[in-house]
Amino acid sequence: MKQSIDAEPITPPGLNENGLSEILTNVVEEVKVSISRDINGADILYSLLNAPWLQSLLKVYECLQQYLQRNPSPFLPYASGLSQEVMSDLRMSASSPDARELLILLRNPHMQAVLSAHDTVAQKDFEPVLPPLPDNIPEEEEAMRIVCLVKNKQPLGATIKRNEITGEIVVARVIHGGLADRSGLLYAGDKLVEVNGHSVEGLEPEQIIQILAQSHGTIVFKLVPISERPVNSQTMMYVRAMTDYSPQQDPAIPCADAGMAFRKGDILEIVDQTDFLWWQARKLPNTSCCAGLIPSANLLKRKQREFWWSQPLQPHTCVKILNTVEEEEDMMAIDEKCVETDEEAFESEELREEEDGFSALNQGLYLAGFRRSLRLCRRKSRSSHQQSCYARCPSSCYSALASPYEEVVRYQRHPEDRHRLIVLIGPSGVGVNELRRRLIEINPKIFQGAIPHTTRPPKSYEENGREYHFVTKELFENMIHSNRFLEYGEYKGHLYGTSIDSVKEVLENGKICIIDLEPQGIQGVRTHELKAYIIFIKPSSIIRMKQTRKSARIITDYYVNRPFKEEDFQEMEEMAKKVEAQYCQFFDHVIVNDSLQDSCVQLLTAVRRAQDEPQWVPALWLRPAEES
Repeated sequence: MKQSIDAEPITPPGLNENGLSEILTNVVEEVKVSISRDINGADILYSLLNAPWLQSLLKVYECLQQYLQRNPSPFLPYASGLSQEVMSDLRMSASSPDARELLILLRNPHMQAVLSAHDTVAQKDFEPVLPPLPDNIPEEEEAMRIVCLVKNKQPLGATIKRNEITGEIVVARVIHGGLADRSGLLYAGDKLVEVNGHSVEGLEPEQIIQILAQSHGTIVFKLVPISERPVNSQTMMYVRAMTDYSPQQDPAIPCADAGMAFRKGDILEIVDQTDFLWWQARKLPNTSCCAGLIPSANLLKRKQREFWWSQPLQPHTCVKILNTVEEEEDMMAIDEKCVETDEEAFESEELREEEDGFSALNQGLYLAGFRRSLRLCRRKSRSSHQQSCYARCPSSCYSALASPYEEVVRYQRHPEDRHRLIVLIGPSGVGVNELRRRLIEINPKIFQGAIPHTTRPPKSYEENGREYHFVTKELFENMIHSNRFLEYGEYKGHLYGTSIDSVKEVLENGKICIIDLEPQGIQGVRTHELKAYIIFIKPSSIIRMKQTRKSARIITDYYVNRPFKEEDFQEMEEMAKKVEAQYCQFFDHVIVNDSLQDSCVQLLTAVRRAQDEPQWVPALWLRPAEES
């Protein structure tokens, strides 16, 4: 079969007399011979090539090729003129039913439009007929361009401004994706001369906008084009908004109607950065092809700095200022009283946890990282041992002067890469720890918590590296100075903390590490090594919380394992609003804990998506060498 094909090469149809159907016949004959020789697969190929539908398809294809080779042309250049003559003759003989029907068909506007399009193609009359240039054009006359745009429901997508020196009206910017941009006829810097026949000389930009607003259908601009068109060679950039912005509240924006509002956490597609002060961007997911104006990173950062410096002096929330000695003594007395009550409650709670630990250990399952001593220590030392102004006082100067945009990229975790760290954030009592416990209990072989460090001595049943990593105070303090803790604090004279090494150990073992964290520690886990996926656990309404927490217990700053009170629900709701308002830009997912069972299912789904689906992450995570 191969020798026969090589001896008689097949050429494309139309280059010789043999068409595709004839070639197919030859192939079928060759396959027949192969069947008689018991060649594998030849019978399947024969049945396929001999199929009637394939034969018909190839015949149609051959006919189309022959039709294209003939290069057909219109029979008449003036079909519409001929139709007028035919209709004139038909009116004289309108008594015939066929003549009346034909007359109705030819009068149809759609038929007339088809005939008109036919004549245009036949005559190749595609270009507009321009009037001849006058003979008396001055040599210094500037070249004009006539731009005709069809106005629709979409905005024009261009802004204008007055040149303060010359008084000329020029196109300030063309909005990416707008009508003017898609036409490719208007450019920033073009000088307007007329709009719909109205001269713009002496007019204010607001008056020109009024003319455009009253125009319907076609808008005709007469303008002097810019000599050198700007070339935008910048690539698209995606950023996460780290602050809120409203163009209607910004008096400095060139055109508030062209501005785009955004909130913390929104993903923005920056499509144009040619203007140093005002960028053009779209909010993802794209709901409109037209971009909007937003302040550039430098401009918005300057606005934040000016706003912060203009505010009255407020003390840091992490620093308590005592006015008198008596006030200091009173506060110390209150602290001593609360600590005594807390220690008494803590002892009974610690004893109960020891019993629970023995019970779980006997069953062959131990869930690390759930000791209440660490959570109590965290709550009593909420503002202690933090190493930066941002960690102590996130609403202070650091956040005010930080970059308002964070460059992000689409990240897809490779199956061979380490899992992303899962961080749960939420106010006290919302159920963060219970959700984390339930998730780990679902599959301890996949999910695991980080083992904390402590300086207290181990109890009789505890093992180093199981309940805690027991270390000396000197080593713990060295780890603090080396920034090796995500969070830490002191309780009852002992130090407790969650180290970065403990988290990495879980991840390096191929498991998904689940930790809960105070909001102040978010920056410590947003690194290219941990690639934290942050989930905010939000409380439901107070009415719903009263129903679902009738028999639940809460850990507070001064009491352990007591029933919820009315003020607990209010405090939880207020704290959740504060945390969300301040840190929502860092949240990858939000779960409203209306029901523990439903929330656990949502949490499991979110964790799987974090590991398996593409997510927006800081660009520095994929370029760690630039992070310095």
